[in-house]
Amino acid sequence: MTQPAGPGYGTPNIEFAMSLRNTDPAEDRPIWMVNLMKYRERAEYADGREISISGREADELYAPRDVLAELGAEIAFVGDVEAQLLGAEPRWDRIAVVKYASRRSFIAMQSREDFQKKHVHKVAGMRETIVMGCEPLDVPETVDGSSADSATAPNPPTAEDGSVVVMHVIRFEGSVGADAIPDGMAAYQQAARGVATEQGARMSGMFGVQGTIIGDGRSWDQVRFNAFPSMRAFRAVIADPTRLAAQPGRQEAIADTYTMIIRPDINRLRELM
Repeated sequence: MTQPAGPGYGTPNIEFAMSLRNTDPAEDRPIWMVNLMKYRERAEYADGREISISGREADELYAPRDVLAELGAEIAFVGDVEAQLLGAEPRWDRIAVVKYASRRSFIAMQSREDFQKKHVHKVAGMRETIVMGCEPLDVPETVDGSSADSATAPNPPTAEDGSVVVMHVIRFEGSVGADAIPDGMAAYQQAARGVATEQGARMSGMFGVQGTIIGDGRSWDQVRFNAFPSMRAFRAVIADPTRLAAQPGRQEAIADTYTMIIRPDINRLRELM
């Protein structure tokens, strides 16, 4: 299906949008919108207004917190990308996750006058974005954080090296779907899970991607957020021999990915699930 041109920062998926709009009210349920954002160096307003602000500053003017609150939506995660370890251009700047009370409320927001007035700032500030509609998947019990104590972990957080979240955006080989895991990936997870738990790591959230509302034409299967007490803890997991031995299975299972290290300002993923 050929999609129409978007607002300059991505191509909308009209088919997915219509599926959200046409959700049976009796079957409607929450949806989590995962946003990958790349800003313009300087905001560019279509109406030619003279204003010298960065793309990020324009996005702050856009941020529709009041509209979200009226819709019963909640901001679940916000953080700046400190490093992008895997993935082609663009190099993403910021990640945000919003939990909407229903699919229909997300679509209804788009036509609100107060939202549309704010949206001009997003168009001006955003160079590129991917927005994925997701549903939570079950988090494996061994990494749910219930027994992880970052303060007593081998590499606890310090004033100089605080907690980080490692985010994975994944498309599996063979399009296995949003809630399936290829054998190679499953074997890798089992190998890596023990050392990650020993380092005080926990999974903040794992999501199956239902569709991409706007993006660059690519599809995705899953999004994962893994929290580590410190960057040192993450590096210890990366260097572990058991994990390294299982790494080829992960590489064979993944067709496309982004892996990013994020310093979160807000992380309420587990709280809101």
